Amino acid sequence: MQAVRSVVHPRGKTVSITIPPAFVGLDIEVVAFPAERQSKKPYDFSRLAGKLEWRGDAVKEQRKLRDEW
Repeated sequence: MQAVRSVVHPRGKTVSITIPPAFVGLDIEVVAFPAERQSKKPYDFSRLAGKLEWRGDAVKEQRKLRDEW
């Protein structure tokens, strides 16, 4: 069974939706209910966070990398 889902923001009492050509001539059922708004949560990087163990002179390494260019 093919289905069409569309979230619309009605400005009045009527709504227009586009259906696939395969639906033309068939009985279709339209159900309308308020969509739940999905709040975009910021991505949680806590499982990726860590601490880098660095031994050595960071500035010296940085200059070495720049000199390679």
